[in-house]
Parts: sequence; C-alpha cells; structure tokens
Amino acid sequence: MPLNHAIRQCASIAPAFLTAAAVALLGAAAQNPSDKNQLQRRQFEQVEMGMPFKVLLYSADPQAANRAAAAAFARIHELNGVMSDYDSGSELSRLSATAGSGKATPVSADLWNVLSRAQKLADQSDGAFDVTVGPLIKLWRRARRAKEMPSPERLAEAKVSVGHDSLRLDPEARTAELLKPGMRLDLGGIAVGFALDEALKVLAEHGITQVLIDGSGDIVVGDPPPGEPGWRIGVAPSEGKNSVASRYLSLKNCALTTSGDDVQFVEFDGKRYSHILDPRTGLGVTDHSSVTIVAPDCITADSLATATSVLGPKRGMALLEHYPGTTALILRRNGSQVETTQSPGFEKYLIKSKNTPPPK
Repeated sequence: MPLNHAIRQCASIAPAFLTAAAVALLGAAAQNPSDKNQLQRRQFEQVEMGMPFKVLLYSADPQAANRAAAAAFARIHELNGVMSDYDSGSELSRLSATAGSGKATPVSADLWNVLSRAQKLADQSDGAFDVTVGPLIKLWRRARRAKEMPSPERLAEAKVSVGHDSLRLDPEARTAELLKPGMRLDLGGIAVGFALDEALKVLAEHGITQVLIDGSGDIVVGDPPPGEPGWRIGVAPSEGKNSVASRYLSLKNCALTTSGDDVQFVEFDGKRYSHILDPRTGLGVTDHSSVTIVAPDCITADSLATATSVLGPKRGMALLEHYPGTTALILRRNGSQVETTQSPGFEKYLIKSKNTPPPK
C-alpha cells in the first residue's frame, strides 16, 4: 500500500501536496479473526484537513476500536476548525484578520501550543521556518495557477507582511498579536503533526496503543504490532512519485515526516522552484532534495522536515542538535547523482535484512 509524504509550510493544511518520498506501510498480518480475544488489525480512513487520514490499530474488540477511531478523527476535525487557513471562520483566520489592529487576541490552548512551538523553531532556524509566510504562499499559489513567475514588485509587497518577529506572543496572558497589516498565518508545516500527536493521545485514552496514524504521509506510531519489533516503513529515493522504497525503517513510539520537491515544483525560465518556500527570500527552494525526519513526536518531525529543507544539509543537521532523539536522512540530487547526508542516529532505525518485503 504505497503512500506519499505530504509537504506543508509552505503548503497549507488543505489541500495536501505530495512529494516523491513514497512510504510503504507494512504492518504485521492480521490475527485469526475466529478468536474473539485475539488482537486483530483494523484500518480506518477518513478525509480531514482536506487530506486522507488512515488509522491502523490492533484491538480484540471491534466496537471499542470503532469508538476509538471515531474519537481520534473527531479530534483531528476539531483541530482543523482551529488551524485551517482556508476556513474564514477558523480561530487562525480570525486571528489573521486582526493583523495590524494593535490589539492582542486571546487564543485557545491548542493554537497557543502550535504557535509557541513554531516561534521557537523560527528563532532557532533564523527564520527558515516561519508561520507568518501566508502572504507569500498566497502569491505562489496564484503563480502556479497562472504558470507565471511572481514579479519582483509583488514579492517585495508580500514580504513586507512576513516575519516571525512581527508575531508577538504573551505567555502570561496567552495572547497573540500580529503587528503588521496584511499578515496572514499559515500552519501548514506544523499543524498536521500536532493533530497526529493529539489523535495518538486519544487512542491511548481509549486503551489502544498498538497503532499507526498516517496524515497523507506524516506518520506517528505507538507500540508495534503483535510479534513485531516495530512498524516497518519504506522510504523511497528522491526520484519521483512512482519511485520504489530503497530503505526500510522499523519504528515504534515516534514519528516520521518527509519533505521534498519531486512532485510539487514549478519551472520558470529553466529554473526549478519547490513549493516549499524560503520565508526569508520569498522564493521557492531551488535545492532538489528530500528530507526525512524521525522524531519523538510528529509536531517536531513535521516542522523540522520543512525547516531542514530550507536550510540545506549542513545547517539542517546543526538545527537537529536542539532536538534530542531526532535524526534525519537528506537526499540531495546533484545532476545525475544523489548526495546522501545521514545523522548518526538514523542508522538504528534501518532494517538491514535482505528479506524485507516490497511495498504492497
């Protein structure tokens, strides 16, 4: 069952954009359904945040599994109502509408958690990750539809309203203020990861811990399937959306996200621009690469994958040092060659057996 990783920051919560770093989820075989006390593999799918979400879990009780999955999807749906930039009635959109008003706005605990994490990463990455990038995203969406490079004048105009330093957070009052007129927040590089973490918590509250949740390619896993050391996930090389997995990872109680430009990019005057934007320049990233992050939680994996895509291998790897338990694989295409940069910790997740099954 080949799946593709979704890319965000730069791509809003909906619709999802796909990269060429395909992921094959290879769960253990389902248990004998004739034994009512036996754990059985169950799969649930639902569209939320404008993208497909899948829940794979093991439970002996089908009704309990149904209730747990429904609660997890309900939590994701709730968070979309908070963080969508497509829904004019969402909490995020209402906050963006206050830009330049001179007033701080109280925000919910969920939105505060995401904004505070985003601002921390913005500082650590020198603005390579920036949730105020909304005006630039809007401009590049128009450019992709029109197949026309944004003019320098329009880029300059949009950049005036971008900058994480102009998003002021007050932790004591739990308020947010957008200091510049025209600012627009976009949580596309972090909100899905947060939603997956929250869905995992909901399933655990229902007593289900052997679970994998996939949000159009962002993946969070709990305990491994019965009899397995971990969930087996195949990561494809940076060679297009139909590429076959070349590496397999065994993961448990962690998260994985890949960002890249193999599928979503545009070319103007012979130059290739990723849909992943560098907020500092206002331009799509021109480095043809794929970044896979494994982290303790999905909000970290999601946001770091985008930041590292913008920063490049050297500075991206340095950024990971701020996040214990986080590791990366970066594949960068240079002509016909693929340059590989890998964190030392990535090796422990690799499955080295030659008998690893192919994607199904």
